[in-house]
Amino acid sequence: MNGMPLENPRHRIAVLADQCVQCGLCLPVCPTYALDGNETESPRGRIAIAAALARDQVSPSDEVRGPLDHCLGCLSCERVCPAGVKYEELLLETRTLLGPAPERPKALLGLVKRPRLNHWAQRLARWPGVRQWLAPALPNAWRAALALMPEKRKATRSTSPVPNSRGKKAGTVALFPGCAASIHDADAEHAAEMLLTAAGYRVIRLPAFCCGALDLHDGAIHEAEAAATHLRQAWTTAGADYLVTVTPGCLSTLRRALPAVRVDDPYRLLAERIDELAFQPLPARFALHVPCTQANVARSDATLMTLLKRIPQLELKRLPAPPYCCGAAGSHVLQFPERAAQLRESVLMHMKTLDVRGLLSSNIGCRLHLAAGLEETASALPTLHPLTLLAQQWIPS
Repeated sequence: MNGMPLENPRHRIAVLADQCVQCGLCLPVCPTYALDGNETESPRGRIAIAAALARDQVSPSDEVRGPLDHCLGCLSCERVCPAGVKYEELLLETRTLLGPAPERPKALLGLVKRPRLNHWAQRLARWPGVRQWLAPALPNAWRAALALMPEKRKATRSTSPVPNSRGKKAGTVALFPGCAASIHDADAEHAAEMLLTAAGYRVIRLPAFCCGALDLHDGAIHEAEAAATHLRQAWTTAGADYLVTVTPGCLSTLRRALPAVRVDDPYRLLAERIDELAFQPLPARFALHVPCTQANVARSDATLMTLLKRIPQLELKRLPAPPYCCGAAGSHVLQFPERAAQLRESVLMHMKTLDVRGLLSSNIGCRLHLAAGLEETASALPTLHPLTLLAQQWIPS
C-alpha cells in the first residue's frame, strides 16, 4: 500500500482509517451503537470494515456493507474524536467505493429531488382514500415516503411582505431553496428572507434543485458531481457574498462544492446583526430538537438558542443530545424505515415528558419524520422551523 498514489481511493480510505486510535470515545455518542449494542454498528467498527475493504481483506457482501449503509452520518463521533479522524470523508469515500446499495429506491429519490414532481406527488397523496388503497401495494420505501407526507394541506407560505432592503449595506445573501425543502419548508425560506432583509442584508433566491446530498451520502458519485456543477454555476451567476440554506442537512454538501464560499444556515448572519431585530413576547413552552447536522456540521445550536431567547417569555426545552438521533438522516428513513422508527421513538419518549405547545426543528427531514411519529400517536402537537417562529414574532420596524 505504501507505494500507491494518494489519489487512489483505496489508499485514501486506508490512510483515513489509520488515523483511528481505537479509543472507543465515539461509542457513547453513536445512535446506531446505542440501538444495536454491536461493535460493527459503531464508528470504530465501521472504520475497521472500511480499512478491510480498502485492503481487499474482505469482499463487499451484504453483511459487510450493512453497517456502513446503516450509518446515519450524524458525525457526533467526529466531534468527540481526540485523534481528529475525518469520519465523514472516510464514510463518503467508502460508500463511493462500494457504490449505491442494490435496494436503494432510485426512482423514489429521483422524485424527491425534483421539486415539481414532489409537489404533485404531495397533492396526489392527499386525495381521499389514496393512503388506504395505495399504501398496501407499495414497496417499503414508497410506503415510508407516503407516511412522511402530511395528510392535511399546510397553509400556504406567509404573505407578509419582505421588508424594503434599499440602503442596506450588510452584504448580499443567496438563499438556496434545495429540493424537498423548497416544497415542505417554503414558510421557513420566506421567514429567512424576511428576517435577513430586516437585519440589513440583500437577499436573492437561487433556483430550486437538489444539492446532491442524497446522492453523495449514498455513494452515487456521478449524480452528486452533476449537482455540484449545477450549484457552482448558480452561485457564479448570483454574485452574492454569502450562501445560506434553512436545511442544515445540505450544509456539508454545499460547502464541499463551494469550499471558498461562506456557506451557513441563517442563524449566524442574523446573530451578527441581532440589534436590528425585535420580537413580540410569546408566553409558551416549546421543545427544541437540534438536528445532528446543525450541532455537528453547522455548529450553530448555541447561536439558535441565543436568537430564540430574544423572544420575550418564550421557554425552551431542548431535547437530549447524542446518542439520541431521530433517524431521518437523508434517505435512511426511506431505506431503513423500521430502524428509523426505533430511533425516532427514543426522541419522542422524551417529548412525552414535556408539557409543550409545539416542537421546533431546523431540518426538513427530521421535522417530517418526527411529525409522522406524533401523528401515529394521535398527537396534534405542531412542528415548526425555528425561523418560522422567529418570523411570526418579529416586530417590523
